[in-house]
Amino acid sequence: MTAQSPLVSICIPTYKGAATLDAAIDSVLAQTYTDFELIVVDDGSPDDTAEIVARYRDPRVAYHRNPSNLGPEGNWNRCLELARGDYFKLLPHDDLLHEQCLARQVTVLNEDHAEKIALVFSAREVLDASGRIRARRGFTGARAGPQHAAEVRLQCLRRGTNLIGEPGAVMFRRSLAAKVGAFDARDPYVIDMDYWFRLLDYGDAYYLPEHLASFRVSNSQWSVALGSQQSQDFRRCVARHSAGWLEPLTMFDRVVGRISPAVNSLGRRLFYRLYLR
Repeated sequence: MTAQSPLVSICIPTYKGAATLDAAIDSVLAQTYTDFELIVVDDGSPDDTAEIVARYRDPRVAYHRNPSNLGPEGNWNRCLELARGDYFKLLPHDDLLHEQCLARQVTVLNEDHAEKIALVFSAREVLDASGRIRARRGFTGARAGPQHAAEVRLQCLRRGTNLIGEPGAVMFRRSLAAKVGAFDARDPYVIDMDYWFRLLDYGDAYYLPEHLASFRVSNSQWSVALGSQQSQDFRRCVARHSAGWLEPLTMFDRVVGRISPAVNSLGRRLFYRLYLR
């Protein structure tokens, strides 16, 4: 790495991720935008993670191994601590970036001189363990451009799911992360949505409808293993955040907010059962 800090920090938190780590790294190094650092943060993996990273001679790639296992929450926060760039992206070891992802998202934040945008997010593809596209997700019905924070959170509530997306689909300013603080896994399944909601306390979101990231579902994925806890975590997270929203929730939204997470959880488990066999 050069002494000068890069504009973007991409951190890959990994644990036992050797099977897909090289694909994640390759997707970052294939970016058309090149002013970034890539830090692989190994949470004490008992595999050949270190050897895989060592094969890459690109000076933008760095490897850090935690002295002890911190768990997903601790490792995500270690990523925030190690990052040096103005902009930050977390990329789990089994996910991928489209080659235009950084270029498109960096452009949005660079043009936001007033810093009214708290985060930029994109549509994404859902892959199975072998890398085949099984579904596509996005902010349904939205056009490219700024999205009011209140509307984004309300739509997540009504749909009973994280419409903003998985970490690889999101980019935000590291200076804003300093205000928001650490990732909080008190509701593990929605650790990412919880953070997005906290970022949205400081500004709006910007949506890019292109599929700029891919999210892999597999039997080894820790969020899949949470099973029936998904809907409970979602409801607790929304309840915790909605108390501070500018407009109180209507009775309709409260009812929908209790039903839709359970429906989504059931649909997700059926999806996993079909494609993770």
